[in-house]
Amino acid sequence: MARYTNSVCRLCRREGMKLFLKGDKCYTKCPFEKRPYAPGQHGRDRMKMTHYARQLRSKQAMKRTYGIFEKQFRKYFDKAVKAKEVTGTMLIKIVESRLDNTVYRLGFALSRAHARQMVNHGHILVNGRKVDIPSYELRAGDTIELAEKVRSNSDVKQAIEVSSSKNVAPWLEVDYDLFKGTFVRMPEREEVDLPIDVQDIVELYSK
Repeated sequence: MARYTNSVCRLCRREGMKLFLKGDKCYTKCPFEKRPYAPGQHGRDRMKMTHYARQLRSKQAMKRTYGIFEKQFRKYFDKAVKAKEVTGTMLIKIVESRLDNTVYRLGFALSRAHARQMVNHGHILVNGRKVDIPSYELRAGDTIELAEKVRSNSDVKQAIEVSSSKNVAPWLEVDYDLFKGTFVRMPEREEVDLPIDVQDIVELYSK
């Protein structure tokens, strides 16, 4: 399976915004703050952003935020188009309901990449059963639990320690003492802090 192996900080610089691909580490030592321009020889050059370029950057930023590749992201868009809700809103709901994203949102992982690794290694239980598919789509009422063998992991402990002092997303519930969370419902658009114009993505794919 294809995966990105270079520095993820380059992705933030390319999109011109913090994508928080390293989780809370992005709040401390972040290369983007020192070099807030695109990587490469001509990264400092100021180029006029066309309408198409802005649409493309919005799509790339969203894909990179959630760690999704083009083929799967296009499938999500096609599914959102067929739904009765507004396409952009439905697209956000679909990516937010992914298992790896929810593990991260619950505070069991340091980043979405860390959450994806935990799922791949079989450390996550959904409704009491092991699920090792990061793109698994959760439904309202599903419970997410850490497997016994990973609860003492130092990274997991660190993630929970950091997250326990923050508010969990309003569409989720979590009990850190039981290492368990619940996907209560689908999120509303205004509840998801996503600095990306999703309408740009809808317009790009609708051409």
